[in-house]
Amino acid sequence: MLVCLLLSSNLQFMSENSTEASLIRPVLNHKALYTAFDVYPTAKGSSTHIHHFAQTLFKKMQGGWLHVLGSPKLAPYQNEQEGIEITRFMPEIPNFLERTQAFGANLLTLLQEQTELEICHFRDPWSGIPILFHQKNQKYLTVFEVNGLPSIELPYRYPKLTESTLQKIRNMEVFCWEKADYLLTPSQTIKENLIRLGAEASKIKVIYNGAEIPQTFEPLAERPKEYILYFGALQAWQGLETLLKAFTYLQDYEYLRLVICSSNRPKFSKYYLKLIEKLGLEDRIIWHYQLHKRELYQWIREAALTVAPLKECSRNLEQGCCPLKILESMALATPVIASDLPAVREIIENQELGILTRPDRPTELARQIRLLLEHPEQRKLMGQKAQAHILQNFTWENKQQELTDFYSEILGKTF
Repeated sequence: MLVCLLLSSNLQFMSENSTEASLIRPVLNHKALYTAFDVYPTAKGSSTHIHHFAQTLFKKMQGGWLHVLGSPKLAPYQNEQEGIEITRFMPEIPNFLERTQAFGANLLTLLQEQTELEICHFRDPWSGIPILFHQKNQKYLTVFEVNGLPSIELPYRYPKLTESTLQKIRNMEVFCWEKADYLLTPSQTIKENLIRLGAEASKIKVIYNGAEIPQTFEPLAERPKEYILYFGALQAWQGLETLLKAFTYLQDYEYLRLVICSSNRPKFSKYYLKLIEKLGLEDRIIWHYQLHKRELYQWIREAALTVAPLKECSRNLEQGCCPLKILESMALATPVIASDLPAVREIIENQELGILTRPDRPTELARQIRLLLEHPEQRKLMGQKAQAHILQNFTWENKQQELTDFYSEILGKTF
């Protein structure tokens, strides 16, 4: 049924969008495909992950094809060095679900022209359905990388989605994890939740996210005298509302500011701007949007501390995560205060590496921030130990090697 729906949408999409601009083809015949229903590159953490994982696959396979979403600022086609090509699905279709169908239909058409594929690595069911369907005609390994489940995450973005629609999406997810040869997840929490949902445990490999430690920095041209930092996306499950409410209890710190470095565009901050006005914090909050990674690292490095106030909700508990913001802050020796959740405890293993606080409790979060602000030597020592922990366990070099070893193992079983 799922395949029939996909083929139907493919025929409709191709008939309505027959121009060559809507079907950008790779020039080469590749052995490896990495695909994601994400705009790439962007300032979001998912983009960092895609970069490191796709490059690892392509290095292993001596080239490859990356198929992602596009935007007006990005070219529909890029020919990279060493046999790597990037194709981007460019049509801007306002309806999210219609865009996912068109993306999958587009990918299925492009797959017909690839006859030498040995491995396809995908991050979402929209990519997975066409890959698994095409796999019947051409044998290759499939890896489903589960960083998140749309059936759990989409209701936060589209609260009017019906239960029947969400069940169809869940059916697509189940189809992908049942038919894929292997599953990858970035945390043990996600693995355990997938098993609880019915995925086969023996097929699942955990490879955590990583972080890099830049060797050189340039001081920020302008910065507050003292600030704490939130950086990352603005979805409801991130818990920024809790942090803003906590900040109202810290107004006796005359020079303290909260800096928010959003990976989203300014339009996504409207709700929080209204909340800030309601809380009377307009003069104490500083916003930055979609910073280049190098500048973001400077803001992280010079912060008194960073906060990852993840909510206690289905996305973080029933699904799980591996927060890049926590890893990146620790890598730069900046202490972290984060919500005490199972996925977070996989990274912050003890109180020497960071502070864990009960989620969704502004007063408790404010108290923990205050305690760290009052003890600069403790902050410095915590940052140093956190950075050492990242160096030993969570660098991108570590993760790329783990991924390379994984590819070698599964390809060795087949080829």
